Amino acid sequence: MNRINYEKRMSKIGKALKALWWIVRKPVLLNNVLTDEDSWRSYVEKKYKLPGGLPVVEMGQLIASDSIELGPMTFLDGGSLPTDMMLLAGLAEGIEKCAYFEIGTWRGESVTTVASRARSCHTLCLTDQEMRRMGMHPSTIESHRLFSKELANVTHLSGDSRNFDFGQLNKKFDLFFIDGDHHYDCVKSDTQNIFKHLIHEKSIVVWHDYGFHPDQVRYEVMAAILDGIGAERTGRVYHVAHTKSAIFTGETIPSLAANFPLVPEEYYLTEISRHKIQASPS
Repeated sequence: MNRINYEKRMSKIGKALKALWWIVRKPVLLNNVLTDEDSWRSYVEKKYKLPGGLPVVEMGQLIASDSIELGPMTFLDGGSLPTDMMLLAGLAEGIEKCAYFEIGTWRGESVTTVASRARSCHTLCLTDQEMRRMGMHPSTIESHRLFSKELANVTHLSGDSRNFDFGQLNKKFDLFFIDGDHHYDCVKSDTQNIFKHLIHEKSIVVWHDYGFHPDQVRYEVMAAILDGIGAERTGRVYHVAHTKSAIFTGETIPSLAANFPLVPEEYYLTEISRHKIQASPS
């Protein structure tokens, strides 16, 4: 081993040891200590013995449909992959009178895709005022709820999910999509709130951006998911192959150990069409 590679390895070991030392002393400082993916991976490996990521399941184990019409999709920054959208749509189709809850509305692509297959949808997003306070670009704010704002079966909730009163909804939901802020504290808080207030025994929870892409785990998000759901549920969380999503169904599903890069067992055919967005009446 040359000197440069040796120094890099020792640096990574030092970061991991420092992270674990701080976790033991002050768990609340996780975000201050674990500032890179190497440290988050060390944390997950140490605590959950899952160095390669969550066990992997195939789409066909979760949804019945092999072909689903998707849309709207803009393929712009912050959106979901077609496979992520297929997962949500297929899950909603499999639930009679599906009640759907989402954190992170953005342009409304995901909730609009689900809305045509669900009885009711709720989606939670920051207020426009809060987004302006955070310095978001006016075009970004204007794009929020673009596709979903006129849908009759979609209720748009406004607020910060970290301090939103989920209990006030007094309702249980069948399908969840957690796609808000992807930092550890927020993903953990969103997960805990969903499981504390809104799920029932057959609820399905999907987390977006568990992966940077389908072949690369985002260990900060993985750590937040596992720390948020509680020890009794950690063995029933999976990565859905070909997506950036993780899923909890409450059931034990035959799975494979994460081993990337993936040798695919499935592939997808797509047909795409272009449509013009109609301006809303002023």
